[in-house]
Amino acid sequence: MKPAGLLLRARLRLARIDPLVALVLALLLAGAAAQVALLPARAQLNEDYEAARLAARTPLPPRPLPAAPPPSSDQNLRDFYAALGERRGVEHQLKQVFALAERHGLALRQGEYRATNDRNAKLVAYQVNLPVKGSYGAIWEFAMDVLRAIPHASLDDVAFRRDSVGEAGVEARLRLTFYLADGRSP
Repeated sequence: MKPAGLLLRARLRLARIDPLVALVLALLLAGAAAQVALLPARAQLNEDYEAARLAARTPLPPRPLPAAPPPSSDQNLRDFYAALGERRGVEHQLKQVFALAERHGLALRQGEYRATNDRNAKLVAYQVNLPVKGSYGAIWEFAMDVLRAIPHASLDDVAFRRDSVGEAGVEARLRLTFYLADGRSP
């Protein structure tokens, strides 16, 4: 059969169909096409729902514990006085300084020592001025070791001096302060 004949037969059959039935058939075909087109979106939606259900079943992380309240000013003051050294142990601390200097190969000459009593703060500041001779690195290592060994000490000043450029060693003056409890109760 020729294509023109087929076309004519299709037109005649369509002319015999009721327009209302044709509309219903067209709507059914459109609905079926929409269902087929929406299958991937429905599968994605099901995956999203499953992921949400899994997340809902997962337990929440534990709540962080509340931070401890900051210490009171009285506690800070007690901690401060507990961190001070003992006045009667200053000779032992000086021996420790001299032993550290010897360990670093430094020559310590006669130092200057001065204690000042601060009655308001209820502490004694024991200042030590030490002339030191040795290499630059050894002097710094010595100073840091003193601060590690004696936690209530501070390094207040360091002054370096070299007489000539070609000289291997340097002379330094270190000023340390030991903060000591004066023996009275805070």
